[in-house]
Amino acid sequence: MAYKHDFGDHSLVIGRFQPLHNGHMEVIRKCAEESDNLTIGIGSAQYSHEKDNPFTAGERYLMMDEALKADNIDNYCIVPIEDLNRYSVWVAHVVSMSPPFSRVYSNNPFTKRLFTEAGYEVRASPLYSRDVYSGTEIRRRMIAGEDWRSLVPRSVSEVIDDIDGVGRILEISRAEGE
Repeated sequence: MAYKHDFGDHSLVIGRFQPLHNGHMEVIRKCAEESDNLTIGIGSAQYSHEKDNPFTAGERYLMMDEALKADNIDNYCIVPIEDLNRYSVWVAHVVSMSPPFSRVYSNNPFTKRLFTEAGYEVRASPLYSRDVYSGTEIRRRMIAGEDWRSLVPRSVSEVIDDIDGVGRILEISRAEGE
């Protein structure tokens, strides 16, 4: 349910950010330009140390906060959002975890439908070189020992170095037999 009060032009964008990459940054820049206040939801916040979700919500928060500060974006807040796997109440869950918003940016058809049905304005997120800028590609490059740093903001690569993120991803991939 949308709020009845006027909170200005407040928007929401949700992603897993595993890790935050340059494509995400382009989306966030555009959404932040179109919004008075942008809430960035870290989706699947309960997952970490897995092949598709190697980083914790706290680590993703730190990556994002450092990258946005370095990019001089200041009209945002970051909210970890756990998955519910109950779609009938998911929008209410997101609303309960977030500051008020009236617009949602998403390219996920199901997310778009759920927020539209709940009365929110939904806009497509811009996509930037999706074949290169993807968490899957970045994690693949880390495992293969290829260049991944050029795909993420410098502050993100520094956080990944500080937490030995590449070592973690290599251990996870070995444990899963890749």
